[in-house]
Amino acid sequence: MTFLATHHLLGLVIGISTFLIIGLFHPMVIKAEYYWGTRCWWIFLVWGIAGVLLSIYIESVLWSALCGVFAFSSFWTIKEVFEQEQRVRKGWFPRNPRRRYSWDDDPRP
Repeated sequence: MTFLATHHLLGLVIGISTFLIIGLFHPMVIKAEYYWGTRCWWIFLVWGIAGVLLSIYIESVLWSALCGVFAFSSFWTIKEVFEQEQRVRKGWFPRNPRRRYSWDDDPRP
């Protein structure tokens, strides 16, 4: 950690790590909605709360910041899971043939 601070690399490491964390959540949204639908939103809520608590209690700026990024990426994922369901409904993403979707009962063609 001293090396990063001494060479002014802390911001760069946080930025790259943020990019990777957000990039990890994108396919996670797709897979979570595919296998579990929107019922998995509470998992991301728990992850987000845990990330916030860790961010508050960790003294290291690097790890605290990364826990904060993880927490709010988890919170954002809750919204994205519900939007992913709409993207599946529109046909933009594949449906899971083993799942029953709420709109299957719609009388619309």
